[in-house]
Amino acid sequence: MTMDRKSEATVAKETIGRLLPSCLLTYLPFYLFTFLLLCGCSPSAKQSGANGGHDATSVKITPRYATGFSVSDSADVRLVTLSTGERFALVGADTCAVPQGCEKVVVPIRRCICMTALQLSNFTALGAHDFVTGITGTKNLFNEDILQRVNDGRIVKIGMEGNFDPELVMAAQADVIFISPFKRGGYDAIKESGVTLVPHLGYKELDPLGQAEWVKFIGMFLGIEQEANDIFAGIEQRYNSLKARVDSLTSPASHLPTITSGEMHYGNWHAVGGKNYLAQIFRDAGADYVLHDEETAGEDLEFEKMYALSANADYWRILNSFDGDFTYEDLLGREPRNELLKAFREKKVIYCNMRTTPYYELSPVEPDVLLKDFVAIIHPELVDSSYQPKYYRLLK
Repeated sequence: MTMDRKSEATVAKETIGRLLPSCLLTYLPFYLFTFLLLCGCSPSAKQSGANGGHDATSVKITPRYATGFSVSDSADVRLVTLSTGERFALVGADTCAVPQGCEKVVVPIRRCICMTALQLSNFTALGAHDFVTGITGTKNLFNEDILQRVNDGRIVKIGMEGNFDPELVMAAQADVIFISPFKRGGYDAIKESGVTLVPHLGYKELDPLGQAEWVKFIGMFLGIEQEANDIFAGIEQRYNSLKARVDSLTSPASHLPTITSGEMHYGNWHAVGGKNYLAQIFRDAGADYVLHDEETAGEDLEFEKMYALSANADYWRILNSFDGDFTYEDLLGREPRNELLKAFREKKVIYCNMRTTPYYELSPVEPDVLLKDFVAIIHPELVDSSYQPKYYRLLK
């Protein structure tokens, strides 16, 4: 037999009355109300709303290769410290107090502005374009989803570094702007907007896996830490697995093929430094890079100096933006002395055209793919013969 609501309530009250003294029964509604109120106000309770239901410390983030940020968790506050000294307290509720000297960021953020392709690559890897409402520009951008969002106004172009449009910055309605503090800057014009500026230092990492690990950094701000951990774990596994195969083929005593990098521009040869992350990929691919210095960024050298290092290099890596099919004839037309290099004569130029590949847009989160491209050329016996390179190929 089915009871109506009134009879159910009556039975429940009679049952409680038999179990509790009458004095407690009288105040039971008050006790229940107080208990529920305290539960709702507890710092560890799941909050509702746009930023609710997220515990900022529930999934651990532990950078293993990246040196530009560190993470420590305390109660409901996650402290993110950058190598530049800035500290951010990520919290799941706006009412939480944060340690002194930290800038509070309520996570997950809802909207943000990206300043560089490297930053944008993190969002692409995470499938998180919905969070991006502003970028600097679309040069060398291939992603159709991002381009569509720019076309229909969901993403605004705020101008280039050093020449931002404050009105467009405000139009993006961002909670956070990810910046590259050591580039051209121009951030004074956007500080007045009141939007939190968060340095993204992925471009300073010297380890290719360290650069890719900044996907975890972004994951913390978006509240998708587990996804970020899983994505990076895949990158790490693929990279280290291939590197181990290269290491098993080579040894410190073996003769490694040599590789040079860069080309002449405006009277100087521009090459990546010997400690640059790309130089590390060369080494992990089983090649000896001709520059062994401590420089990390690009270097501008006179042709004579670079020729002394590169004349007998087995391979020559080039990245540029060329309209059309780049050829050895084009390379010779740019600098007649290029024919003096062994890699030119033996047709062992490793080439990537930024106009036809999403190099800066995706390669920061695909070091495993970069490594495989180089291994497929330098040690082809370690890669399936059907492999189609994504970024770099032998120039024909």
